Amino acid sequence: MIYKLGELFCGPGGIAWGAVNADIGNPEYKIVHQWANDYDASTCETYRHNICPSAPQTVYHEDVRKLNMDKLSEIDALAFGFPCNDYSVVGEQKGMDGVYGPLYSYGVTALKKFTPMWFLAENVGGLRNANEGRAFAKILDELRGAGYKITPHLYKFEEYGVPQARHRLIIVGIRNDIDVTYRVPSPEPYKDIDNTCKNAIENPPIPENAPNNELTKQSDMVVRRLKHILPGQNAFTADLPEELQLHIKGARISQIYKRLDPNKPSYTVTGSGGGGTHIYHWEEPRALTNRERARLQTFPDDYVFIGSKESVRKQIGMAVPCKGAKIIFEAILKSFAGIDYLSVEANINE
Repeated sequence: MIYKLGELFCGPGGIAWGAVNADIGNPEYKIVHQWANDYDASTCETYRHNICPSAPQTVYHEDVRKLNMDKLSEIDALAFGFPCNDYSVVGEQKGMDGVYGPLYSYGVTALKKFTPMWFLAENVGGLRNANEGRAFAKILDELRGAGYKITPHLYKFEEYGVPQARHRLIIVGIRNDIDVTYRVPSPEPYKDIDNTCKNAIENPPIPENAPNNELTKQSDMVVRRLKHILPGQNAFTADLPEELQLHIKGARISQIYKRLDPNKPSYTVTGSGGGGTHIYHWEEPRALTNRERARLQTFPDDYVFIGSKESVRKQIGMAVPCKGAKIIFEAILKSFAGIDYLSVEANINE
């Protein structure tokens, strides 16, 4: 079975890369791109260049609220990583009351319209707590109401060999009339992978001609500050001289001028970068390049991000790790192919 995949809120293609590269050893079971949608122009260009260069017209650069789904072709599967700004732990957790909160409903609309055989929906773990948990319960109810049996699980991608502590809530749904059961893939097969950020960034060395690898210019003050911050420390836990200390009222965010610990996975890659929120190298007094950040997100070195340096940083930060997505899609394909695989109980009680 070849599954034609439609994708809303597609981002730069982390989910799509995982989908089209999913391989269960049976060529009869694979996923192919059908169409995608995102509201950001540069993000759409990145997706077209890497995922569907021969069919650029299948990526629709539009606000999903204005997207006419009647013009979209039929699909067998749907993915939607609906925007998470209003559910993020770092954000204000407005949930359903925010600008982005209700956008999941366009995924539900697409499910009802196209009735795909299965879907994958992705969001941040904070979704479970927005609106005292009511937002999450409502979303699950609507996904079930669209005709699907669902398996929500909080995936900790560092447990699956990804060199980054990234926790994401992923809901896999299979249409009610299909006698297939999805089980959460076990992290056990990945436990011996060296997923330290140092290994990810240095082995193999990034090619000199790799795209998106420009250094960020650091001010003298930032360089001096970083020289006092040890690996794993941030601007508040380091022993900084008075003139280099940050005098910020309110919350002390632990990611401010935080250096990577080379012996651990990276902390979560985000799209931000101002005010000391870049990800900082464990040894050199500088922020990571976008290519180094892309390595932490498990994008291959030949994956070209299109747009300004700031746009690329945001694209990489909002993506799903390619290899993490691939593992989940392979579990879905194995479920449909009747191939057994190591699994664990879903960690979210519906």
